[in-house]
Amino acid sequence: MDLGLKNRVAVVMGASQGLGKASALQLAAEGAEVVLVSRSEDKLAQVKSEIEAKGGTARVQCCDLFDAQSRAQFCDFLGSLDRLDVLVANSGGPAPGMAPGIASDVWMKEFDAMVLGLIEIIDASVAQMKQAGFGRVIVIASSGIVIPIPKLAVSNTLRSAVAGYVKTLAEQMAPHGVTCNLVLPGRIETPRTQAIDKGTAANMGISVEEARAASAATIPMGRYGSPEEFGAVVTFLASEPAAYVTGSQVRVDGGAIKSINA
Repeated sequence: MDLGLKNRVAVVMGASQGLGKASALQLAAEGAEVVLVSRSEDKLAQVKSEIEAKGGTARVQCCDLFDAQSRAQFCDFLGSLDRLDVLVANSGGPAPGMAPGIASDVWMKEFDAMVLGLIEIIDASVAQMKQAGFGRVIVIASSGIVIPIPKLAVSNTLRSAVAGYVKTLAEQMAPHGVTCNLVLPGRIETPRTQAIDKGTAANMGISVEEARAASAATIPMGRYGSPEEFGAVVTFLASEPAAYVTGSQVRVDGGAIKSINA
């Protein structure tokens, strides 16, 4: 299948590692010119070299979601692009926390970056896409917006707010050829997942291997997903054949989420 991504410009946030990096590699492999975005220029340079070694095209742009000036500069950069076809909005995960009891300043700081910051960047992107009559906004979210994850109250709440915005935006942008979707990862083999397993093991007084096995046992497929499997779903949603998929929440979780309706 020709995904129609050759020479498309795809901006991928959080591209220095994990799900963002996997998405960037897959998009580049399909011929897209990838703009790699994160706070770490050194790590992005490594991903850029990896893409170019395989014959792909990439460039680097830094942005810190927690810095309003950095976000504004990044939005200006997006507006300066000759074309912008795909935005993979990937913000990483807020700090753990139980409800109730999370301090107001934590809520405000995380909301400013994870909700307002993403909305600013999404809006700057769709302004470009709307003019071109083509666009793909893909937000990497969390299964916590379907079934809240214990000890991740901030993530569950703020990602749900972003989901509401993306669903609303999808209706507004559909007549202009711009699709807006969320991808919900389950347990994917990334540094963040490894850190979670390590923390679980420490809290429970068991080995990391035991913690990992217990986690995998809750997944119908009996294993964690690979970054490549996740990136493949993102890449399809970025493609021309995915033109009729919008306002959706696509799970990549090995069947772990038991809910029927979302």
